Amino acid sequence: MSITQIEKVLYTAKTHTIGGRGGGESRTSDGRLDIKLSVPGTAGTGTNPEQLFAAGWSTCYLSALKIVAHVMKVKLPPDVAVDADLDLGTTNGAYLFKLN
Repeated sequence: MSITQIEKVLYTAKTHTIGGRGGGESRTSDGRLDIKLSVPGTAGTGTNPEQLFAAGWSTCYLSALKIVAHVMKVKLPPDVAVDADLDLGTTNGAYLFKLN
């Protein structure tokens, strides 16, 4: 198995996270994201990494869909959307993600 190398880096996301899920916070180096973190399924404020992953994945997927539609000259509706469900679970004592 070989790993494909990036020829040209277009963007590097930089974050700083302290405290982790249980009341921590994460912010980006440019200050555009500054969030409180929480454990999935708990009350209170903050978001959790699973929500962020699902949002990021669905955003990237929708962007790819728009690029393909443009290349194929297919007009998408202005309100085209992608819904993502991300399951957090365990198998054999290990944590796993499943994107639905």
